[in-house]
Amino acid sequence: MYKILLVDDESDVLEFLGYNLKKEGYEVFTANDGNAAIETALFVMPHLIMLDVMMPEKDGLETCKELRTHPELDNCIIAFLTARAEDYSQIAGFEAGADDYINKPIKPVVLQTRIKALLKRYDKTNNQKIPYRDKNNTQLTIDKERFVVIKNGEEITIPKKEFKLLATLMSKPNIVMQREEIFSLVWGDDIIVGDRTIDVHIRKIREKLGNKYIKTVKGVGYKFVEE
Repeated sequence: MYKILLVDDESDVLEFLGYNLKKEGYEVFTANDGNAAIETALFVMPHLIMLDVMMPEKDGLETCKELRTHPELDNCIIAFLTARAEDYSQIAGFEAGADDYINKPIKPVVLQTRIKALLKRYDKTNNQKIPYRDKNNTQLTIDKERFVVIKNGEEITIPKKEFKLLATLMSKPNIVMQREEIFSLVWGDDIIVGDRTIDVHIRKIREKLGNKYIKTVKGVGYKFVEE
């Protein structure tokens, strides 16, 4: 399920957009000003943020610039959704770090199409890192390019199979993955390994990162727990 953060100072806009996006199966979060947007984004780690430009205190441009200073949000797609249609406003939006600029008014069906396109871009260009932050503010990031796990800024190097196993579980948070599926994704269908292989690798991951991240579901498999 994709997480979308909507940021607008007009509550009726948030209500209308949120209603339509939830119908499409997205997990929707809202904020009515720039400061709340940054705080919410850092907590929920959305896949997509949709920002209005004209907001009190901290406008959308300032908010976008600040969001782009947080490395844990590098994967996040940011799009402006605003009535400001001037060329200079669009240029300022892209210079602030936005990935897209969508003008209001826009029909819901057209907006849905734009959102799907943006999320496809997310899947294609931002799948090298999997960020996670728990309720205690612990940050955990999987960097697939360098085969490194980053926990609260500290890089932890783990063997390739352990890394792939952790990345596989993190790709489906709170979903139980059966042992057969894990074997297929991590070791491949053509490789025969012992029944205890997964258990041993899970134990080693827990030794390095702690016990709270991966839960054993007896008789079924494992899941990465997102608090």
